[in-house]
Parts: sequence; structure tokens; C-alpha cells
Amino acid sequence: MIDKVLKPATEKMERSVAGIRHELTGIRTGKASPGLLETIQVEAYESKMPLNQLSTISSPEPRLLVVQPWDKTLIGAISKAIQSSDLGLTPSSDGNVIRVPIPPLNEERRKDLVRLVHKIVETGRVSIRHARKDANDELKQMQKDGKLSEDQEHQGFDEVQKLTDQYIEKMDELLGIKEEEIMEI
Repeated sequence: MIDKVLKPATEKMERSVAGIRHELTGIRTGKASPGLLETIQVEAYESKMPLNQLSTISSPEPRLLVVQPWDKTLIGAISKAIQSSDLGLTPSSDGNVIRVPIPPLNEERRKDLVRLVHKIVETGRVSIRHARKDANDELKQMQKDGKLSEDQEHQGFDEVQKLTDQYIEKMDELLGIKEEEIMEI
């Protein structure tokens, strides 16, 4: 009976971790990562589209990204979108590909990025706590309706808490990895 509550809670928590992991890939660390540009919105075909749906993004060198559009007529729009993004990058084009050099980060910018990462991870933790609250509320309702005994309810609370701790730990792990990446010179 408790599994009926734990399964959706686990799924919600897993989605939270995956969402935060994806969001953290877009934060620049001084190293070239294709994930940095994937979500940039480009004005193409009379709508806004993510860059990864219009081109191939690769990282041939540690401090260089190469964007190869499938449609060469979009090179100008892609360059403009990268330039106007808040990533502080300056693309250069040779007519076939766009090269995006990744400049090294200064100390102040690194600290700003670390604060941003902390904020993002905290929203993930809050999301996990909401999933815990929903699961606990459901357990309380089941006990109130007579579907669970008090002992089963408390056992369920303990299992939900263990699950929560496990996913909060995953968030902390993501935070540690990203913080180390950003502060690395």
C-alpha cells in the first residue's frame, strides 16, 4: 500500500534531479560544453527554435565550440542569437560554421556563477520537499480513511524521508560537481 505513494514520489523527485542537472549544463564553466548553447533560442522559419534543432554543436577543443547549421542561410540568425544570449560569448563565422571561443572566467564571475548554481539547486531541493509533503499528505489521508494503520503510516513517513534524503543528497552532489567545475582555473 505504501508503494502506491512511494512510486509517484520517487518519479517526482527523479524528475526534479533531472531538470536541475539539465539546467546546470547551461551554466558556463570556462570549458566548452555543447550543452551551453543547446537551449539558445534562434529566430528561424518564422518562429523561435532551440539551437540544437537547427545545427550540430561540437567541442573540438577545451575552449572552443563549433556550431554547424544544417541550413547555411541561418548562420546570421544563429550568430545573432548566440551574441545576444546572456552567456557573454562572441561567435565568428566563416560562412559554413560558427566558431564560439569560450573565454576564461575571472574570479568575480566565478563567484556569481557559484551563487547562481546554489540558487538553482535550492529550487530543486524545494521541489523534492514538495514531493515529500504530497506523499506524506497522501499517507495521512490513507490512514484517515482506514486504509493504513498508524504503524504503517509511520513506516511510510520513514520511507518517504529516506527517499527525500537520498534525492537531496543527489542534489548536493550535483552542486558540488558544478561548483568545483566553475572554480577550477
